[in-house]
Amino acid sequence: MLIIEQPKQIEWNTLSPETIEEGVVLSINKPYGWTSADVVRKIKFSLQRGKKMKRVKVGHAGTLDPLATGVLQICIGKATKSVAKLQAQEKEYIASIRLGATTPSFDLEKEIDQTYPYAHITEEAINEALCNMTGPQEQMPPQFSAKMVDGSRAYKWARSGVERVLTPAHIEIYEANLLKCNLPDIEVQIRCSKGTYIRAFARDLGEALQSGAHLAYLIRSQSGSFHVSNAITMENLDIR
Repeated sequence: MLIIEQPKQIEWNTLSPETIEEGVVLSINKPYGWTSADVVRKIKFSLQRGKKMKRVKVGHAGTLDPLATGVLQICIGKATKSVAKLQAQEKEYIASIRLGATTPSFDLEKEIDQTYPYAHITEEAINEALCNMTGPQEQMPPQFSAKMVDGSRAYKWARSGVERVLTPAHIEIYEANLLKCNLPDIEVQIRCSKGTYIRAFARDLGEALQSGAHLAYLIRSQSGSFHVSNAITMENLDIR
């Protein structure tokens, strides 16, 4: 299986269909505003058109929200058999969280729906809350999530104004460190297990601080051994 993870432009056209079919993993720095499925479709379409690979399999290992950037592993050909293994690896995120306000989506997809006091929040209180939020836990996913509920994605129900009952997921926060504090905005480094919703982490942090909170931006800085500093941008990926 070929691993392509380097910042320089990839000479995609030098790869044969046979090499691609045997399995390629691309570490992509997902662009802001793109869905993970958008990246998959772009690469799959390029392979079908440029390499004449009509039945090539392409998938991703771990969804990133459209408003997030960072490491997205794209598996091609026989590498799609490694999706579950790659998804199971530890993740690291850099999250900018705004205290004192909530949104229905827990991020900037939706407008602020409620504001809260935050003048009482200190850096010491934030560090204490972050410490208390580490470890194994049951996390309630956001309504605006890709969880399957009654045959459809939860976010589709939520966007139509219908809420569904979601099941808490068993996750683990290995580490949560405060990087910057400029209230109401803070920046947090989070290491966590698969299945962790950082938007839900922001919600829970706001509640722990007796306020509200939502995600302002998110970068998946690392997934397993793949780091965003080595990830390929779509512009650097030489596809047609």
